[in-house]
Amino acid sequence: MDRNPVNSTSIAAVGYDAESKTLAIEFHSGKVYHYQGVEPEKHRALLAAPSIGKHFGTQIKPYHTCVPQEG
Repeated sequence: MDRNPVNSTSIAAVGYDAESKTLAIEFHSGKVYHYQGVEPEKHRALLAAPSIGKHFGTQIKPYHTCVPQEG
């Protein structure tokens, strides 16, 4: 899944697959995690948030299953 750079001190890039409702988060460390069951509205809200990292930490991470990705 393609990821696009974002303006965040903790998150480098975000990707989204609407068909599988999977959100990809790439951190500045290079680690990538996929979060399952993320509705399109939540993806849009993340990208529109004043602080993407804070929004991710409060609205996505606690509520969705995380799958670490290799490489």
